[in-house]
Amino acid sequence: QFFVRPGGWWPRPFCVTWPLQVKGHKPKPKVEKQEVEIKQRMTVEELARAMDRDFDHVVESLLNTSLDIDRLEPDSVLDQTWIKEVVSRSGMKPRWAKLSEPRQRPNKDATRRPPADPALLRPRPPVVTIMGHVSHGKTTLLDSLRASQLVSAEAGGITQHIGAFLVRLPSGESMTVLDTPGHAAFSCLRARGASATDIVVLVVAADDGVMEQTVESIRHARNAGVPMIVAVNKCDKPQADPERVKRELLSHNVICEEYGGDVQAVHLSALKGEGLVQLTEAVVTLAEVLELKAEVDGLMEGVVIESRTDKGKGPVSTALVQRGALRKGAVLVSGRTWAKVRFMFDENGSVLNRAGPSRAVQVCGWRELPSAGEGILEVESEHRAREVVAYRQHLDEQQRLGEEQKTIAANQEAHLQQYRLQRAELAHLSWRHALYQKNKEAFASRPRERDTDQSTPRLGVVVKGDVDGSVETLLNVLDSYDAQHQCELNLIHFGTGDISETDVSLAHTFSGSVYGFNVSVARSVQQVALQKGVPLRLHSVIYKLIEELKQELSQKLPPETLQTVLGKSQSKPGLNQD
Repeated sequence: QFFVRPGGWWPRPFCVTWPLQVKGHKPKPKVEKQEVEIKQRMTVEELARAMDRDFDHVVESLLNTSLDIDRLEPDSVLDQTWIKEVVSRSGMKPRWAKLSEPRQRPNKDATRRPPADPALLRPRPPVVTIMGHVSHGKTTLLDSLRASQLVSAEAGGITQHIGAFLVRLPSGESMTVLDTPGHAAFSCLRARGASATDIVVLVVAADDGVMEQTVESIRHARNAGVPMIVAVNKCDKPQADPERVKRELLSHNVICEEYGGDVQAVHLSALKGEGLVQLTEAVVTLAEVLELKAEVDGLMEGVVIESRTDKGKGPVSTALVQRGALRKGAVLVSGRTWAKVRFMFDENGSVLNRAGPSRAVQVCGWRELPSAGEGILEVESEHRAREVVAYRQHLDEQQRLGEEQKTIAANQEAHLQQYRLQRAELAHLSWRHALYQKNKEAFASRPRERDTDQSTPRLGVVVKGDVDGSVETLLNVLDSYDAQHQCELNLIHFGTGDISETDVSLAHTFSGSVYGFNVSVARSVQQVALQKGVPLRLHSVIYKLIEELKQELSQKLPPETLQTVLGKSQSKPGLNQD
């Protein structure tokens, strides 16, 4: 069968079969490649798990490709091109996963009921919001209406957050009054008060006239579609000029009845109690025109006016009942939390068992602190409440995932564009020269980044407030800070309640300060802060807190040398004595 030729054994020419079949030898069966189920987009960790490999294997499979493997992390997302490349280089076969319709989660949300039968509606008291500029006498007016001492209870005579009170009129009728702050920092609270009210009483001082927060209050009332009554306060002062106030309001499209409009204007002195009868009559008259009615029975619907954490009661909210009746033991849902009403209190601390429409009450029994401005709905049971909260949390999670996917895609596109630009710049160089240039840029950038970080002053703050609305206001103040290039302002932590050792520890870790608004500090916490050198800055008036924050930021800035020209002189040649 074989003969010898130079270079090895060769078969004879007449040999038909090649190669020779050895007796008992079977050909190897064809090896099927392992299939890997892939999707359009997968993270590196998901791809490694699908291939039954580790993270390093995926990275090694992407060597010598245009993908920047130095930036790869386990949660980095790969598109289908790179997924197929990794699977192919691993000796496997990609197989697309079957696209199945995503299982829609049934809608378990709770919504407001449809409008009730008009025959079931009953008249209800009006909800009145007192708005206006800071120190124009809003709380003094409410003090006169209630014949109490609200002004003395508020620090600095300035209302710090919304107060909701039931005012009984001499005529026997009643109205719920929301007292909103007038300071510039409390714009969000004024907007919330206007959206939950029937009538806005715009307080304008007769001596000051229309001011900044007056215009803002007008805008909030107009955006909410709420009618207004102008209360010209401080008419007892010698420099008072009520007619000037009405003329100034004309420029803001607030036309009083004396000038042919439909806005009632009442002259009063809240401090002396003058004109209060006329004001209440104006409110009652406007309420009759509006024909305010509501369903007095059925499941309760309302809104969170304010919320806070009480030391003995836990999370407490001030709730305004808008429809139905709120009773002790009712199960409520607000936003992403729920409550079973354990206790209800009025503005004087008296226990209530029932609250009808237009009544503001303090509710105890929340699992977590509800957000101010959120709606409140009563549901049938605790199981139903948990179901609603779980569904709303699911919607939030889906929205968050969608936003994260968009952010990841945008970052990947930006990195890819940057990589392509770098490749284009180094394309004309040899590989040694390109590697040298890349390493040179990387090492040269490190000292500059370190120097910049050291040279930029920083201030970290921990913010604690008594109620949710106060913290919201302080966060808005911090958001308005626009000098990060001069001194970085970092928010370390925020929340409601008294200052704790955890707050002090956080501030110490980041070399920051703790700012408290209407909160207290235990003696043990003060000792910890003193030992760690953490400043505790407590305030009960908002503008004083803002001023101290500005002062601390200014102290962080490096000193600047300023030259002040005190005078100028000109030298002339002296006289010739000869």
